[in-house]
Amino acid sequence: MSSRIPRFTHEGVKDAEISVHPFATEDGLGLSLTRFRRADCDDVVLVVHGLTLASDMFIMPEHRNLVTHLLDEGFTDVWAVDFRMSNRFPYDMETHRFTLDDCALYDHPAALAELRRHVGDRRVHVIAHCLGSVSFMMSLYGGAVDGIASVVCNSVALTPRVPLWSRYKLGYGPALAEYVLGFSFLDPRFGEAPVLTRGWMLSRLLSAFHRECDVRACHLLSFMWGSGRPALYEHRNLDDATHRRIADLCGGVGVHYYRHVHKMVEAGRAVKYDGRDRRFTALPDDYLAAAADVGTPVLLLTGDRNKVFADSNIVCHKRLEEAAPGLHELDMLPGYGHMDPFLGKNAHADVFPKMVDFIKRKAA
Repeated sequence: MSSRIPRFTHEGVKDAEISVHPFATEDGLGLSLTRFRRADCDDVVLVVHGLTLASDMFIMPEHRNLVTHLLDEGFTDVWAVDFRMSNRFPYDMETHRFTLDDCALYDHPAALAELRRHVGDRRVHVIAHCLGSVSFMMSLYGGAVDGIASVVCNSVALTPRVPLWSRYKLGYGPALAEYVLGFSFLDPRFGEAPVLTRGWMLSRLLSAFHRECDVRACHLLSFMWGSGRPALYEHRNLDDATHRRIADLCGGVGVHYYRHVHKMVEAGRAVKYDGRDRRFTALPDDYLAAAADVGTPVLLLTGDRNKVFADSNIVCHKRLEEAAPGLHELDMLPGYGHMDPFLGKNAHADVFPKMVDFIKRKAA
């Protein structure tokens, strides 16, 4: 597309009734669901974004997006949640101490309660990405939500694993950012900050080591997540318009989330951040402990060039297969990385059909 794409837009979804449904969490945050409806159907799909992203990743107007694909495939009632990790809200640009336990205990149950208020007891299928996938699986395997017909997890689920460089960044980065550099959050838009401010200088420093493209936000995102040039996707998989507006799609992130991810990477599985915090006594210390008791089938997807969470979903499939043989599935995505299975210009041909096929088989 030649014209500038608006930052928050529903232009990518045509011929659907679009409505926004605000809801609140028990810990006092205002979140929202967006409904894309053509007709009632027996199988409702909820899509869940990752950290720094938002529902916009599923409704991109520059090419065929996931919501449109689902609607055209007969899933005529699709919902997209914006939870506390969404860049549509200010929460990640504020100093906070949120963890994935907050999302698991407060956000996903509240979102599903609001969704159920409108769709009743119809089957609900979930497609989730990145830490949206991890936190939703924590909610499901921690017993905070139930009644889910199927889940599709992209890139990572309950066994986060990262490259060695990412492990160092997760371990030392939050303290360095907060207590040395003075950043409570990192923002891919630092490159647009006033000259000689800390954000501007960090962006210029990082760009000196990234000659793979001329988009400063892309360089900063590769520093924020993963290990590679670029780290989050394969350049060739993105439309140029997507690459140029990548800071619209991937916002700032509070660095405290990294501490919880690091703890899970060290443990080799999803675990509670602070077992002494009484707010989370309803959640398990080890989210895989009762894996054999969860009857929801899961499709684990991962690009074979995933430079953010590496072989996380391969390992997760092995662990879930041990707990519940034959229930779950694994599918590799040749030529794809971490985010391009949703943001890629050809994802509608290479990736979305795998999701649709899985959901249709579980809806039968």
